[in-house]
Amino acid sequence: MATNPLHALWAGPRPTHPRDRGPRDWVLVAVLICWSLVEAALRQDMAPGPLLLIAALAVLGPLLWRRTHPLVAVEVAFGTLTIIDVVRILTGVQGALPSSVSATLILTYALIRWGSAREATGGLGVILLWLPITYIAEDAGLWEAVAGYAIFLFAATLGAAIRYREKIRSRDIDQAKAREREQLARELHDTVAHHVSGIAIQAQAGRAVAASHPERAVEALAIIEDAATRTLTELRAIVGVLRASQDSEFAPQPGVAEVEQLATDGRTRPHVTVTLSGEFDDLSPAVGAAIYRLAQESVTNARRHARHATEVIVAVSGDADRIRLTIDDDGSSVAGGRAATGFGLVGMRERVSLLGGTFDAGPAAERGWRVEAVLPRTGTPR
Repeated sequence: MATNPLHALWAGPRPTHPRDRGPRDWVLVAVLICWSLVEAALRQDMAPGPLLLIAALAVLGPLLWRRTHPLVAVEVAFGTLTIIDVVRILTGVQGALPSSVSATLILTYALIRWGSAREATGGLGVILLWLPITYIAEDAGLWEAVAGYAIFLFAATLGAAIRYREKIRSRDIDQAKAREREQLARELHDTVAHHVSGIAIQAQAGRAVAASHPERAVEALAIIEDAATRTLTELRAIVGVLRASQDSEFAPQPGVAEVEQLATDGRTRPHVTVTLSGEFDDLSPAVGAAIYRLAQESVTNARRHARHATEVIVAVSGDADRIRLTIDDDGSSVAGGRAATGFGLVGMRERVSLLGGTFDAGPAAERGWRVEAVLPRTGTPR
């Protein structure tokens, strides 16, 4: 259901962590004070000095706290100006207030930009109370009053627009962070889980043959060492991304060429065979990485879940438009076997979908399990 922008703007709390006053705020106040002094010295149609001083201080002082305390700033500035204008009306004092009073437009903007809904409502009430009083004190005509209302409405509208834009930007940043966490979770599953699974399998094999074939146990330990080293390297790469201050990609990104590294020798069960055919030049890096991760995850699943499997066949073929990946194993297909609801299959299906491809996984026609994915050569994450 779509959210009304105005409702989203006013229903939300006060923006968090507004920028505190900085050098530019002090410069702004200093310039306006100097301008007020020059104006009071040169102009002959100004109000009496005490009123000018009070009006200038009432408007310029709150500018420094307009972000952190927007309602208080508006109440102090407009409340003081209201009292001054009432005094002018009752006493008949003539003369204009300093031009720096126009800084009330900045306070109006800040009220909507940084205030909560309650603060904005209360502050607008104070502003609307002041406007007709000041027009009476200035003896303004109808069109001058209409123009004044329009200017203050523009300041409030600008504050609302900037606030809503920042709200959308914050939401987009949160969504980007969520996507990044999801990607990292997928990378952890696809890389670390794959290597840890291989380590566990080799450890079990080494323990089984340690007594009768010590040399094979030593070979298993060497394989475990290599897998552990790769796992540590990839973990460091992922941690480096987490610590990075800006967006970066995992390096190096695996591709179709690395799929051949999943092949095993005849002493490891199940035996993994990899065949590559077709053209893989000018392949999108995202597609190449996806092909590798899909093959890696499928091989890991076969090792974990394919009962009595002796062989896993990984085939990658490329033509002018598409890349096709198929993984077949000869494990048992009895009822109650591998389900298609695990995180691994969900992640694989999502990878393919994001790249505009098709994905299918399930029992093969005769025996075992088949995973098939078809990806466009130029696919990019959506």
